[in-house]
Amino acid sequence: MSTLEIDVGDLRPVAVDFTAEELVVTLTDGRRIATPLAWYPRLSGASAEARANYELMPMGIHWPDLDEDLGIAGMLRGRMAS
Repeated sequence: MSTLEIDVGDLRPVAVDFTAEELVVTLTDGRRIATPLAWYPRLSGASAEARANYELMPMGIHWPDLDEDLGIAGMLRGRMAS
């Protein structure tokens, strides 16, 4: 069985936002990825201040106060935090 490889483009995040129910990440090409906030227990239980303190990485996001790292590729695959 072979795996179909798809070019997903530039996965660099440029912005992070939260709604009451979702984590929304905007990529450099304008795409927005929205995933359920419930998938990320550290983020869902964190204060707005802790969520706002993040670092954009080449292919992900790091929240130093929460010791949380999320990769854009994992978000696109629907991977929940463990």
